[in-house]
Amino acid sequence: MYEKILIATDGSELAGKGVAHGLELAKGLGATVTFLNVSEAFPALAWGGAMSGYVAADALVDYEESARKYGREVLDKCKADADAKGVASKGLYVENKAPAEAILEVAASEGSDLIVMASHGRRGLGRLVLGSQTAEVVSLTRIPVLVVR
Repeated sequence: MYEKILIATDGSELAGKGVAHGLELAKGLGATVTFLNVSEAFPALAWGGAMSGYVAADALVDYEESARKYGREVLDKCKADADAKGVASKGLYVENKAPAEAILEVAASEGSDLIVMASHGRRGLGRLVLGSQTAEVVSLTRIPVLVVR
């Protein structure tokens, strides 16, 4: 049924539940997994305007290096978990993108036939203020999405 599963993770405890569910499913189906970790643009640059001109180059470099390091750590842990279960996998890190946008692009480029991701399940004002990458992915993709809570 599913042969190529994309598992999006930010490394949080909740995302870890999505990784675990996705790996169990992949193991049972004999599917391969692509793990995806995304870092968004440095906040001051994302806002643009006058703030952008005042961002110290060192702060930007530190942010990007920290994000890359964290992404590698998250993906290495996911790969180790997959290896322990005998699931073929690879990890991809995408920087300076909105998570939903990166998930959709990678799912398409990898030929994924299932996306697995976690969601807090926030409703009402919390969802409006915080946004929902999961809701955006679900609403914009034609690929089935398994949402883990």
